[in-house]
Amino acid sequence: QVQLVESGGGLVQAGVSLRLTCAASGRTFSISTMGWFRQAPGKEREFVAAITWSDGDTYYADSVKGRFTISRDNAKNMVYLQMSSLKPEDTAVYYCAARYYSGTYDTPTAYRYWGQGTQVTVSS
Repeated sequence: QVQLVESGGGLVQAGVSLRLTCAASGRTFSISTMGWFRQAPGKEREFVAAITWSDGDTYYADSVKGRFTISRDNAKNMVYLQMSSLKPEDTAVYYCAARYYSGTYDTPTAYRYWGQGTQVTVSS
C-alpha cells in the first residue's frame, strides 16, 4: 500500500508559477512510476506528467510541455510538479498517482494509488 498526500495548490493569476508537492508513504520502495493528473469540472481526468522512480525518466502531456517540470526526491519520498506560465485552462484539481508496475504511463487506469487532490485555480 502507498499513501499519497498532495499540497501546494491555490488561487493564482495567469502567468505566475506554482509548485505542487506529493508526499508518499508506505511501501514506497516498490514504486515504479509516479504521475500527476488533473481533472477540470465536467471533464475527464487527464495526464499531466510522470516520472520513473528509479531512473528519473520524465514524460509530459503536450499541453504542459515546456511549462511544467516533474521531479522527485527519492530520499524524502516526494514528487514535485513545478508549474510555470500558468494559464486559466490549467485550472483543475491535481492528483498525484503511483504504481508498482511499468507500462503505459499516461492513463489513469495504469495507476493503483491516488491522493485526494489539490485545487489549482488560475485567474485571467
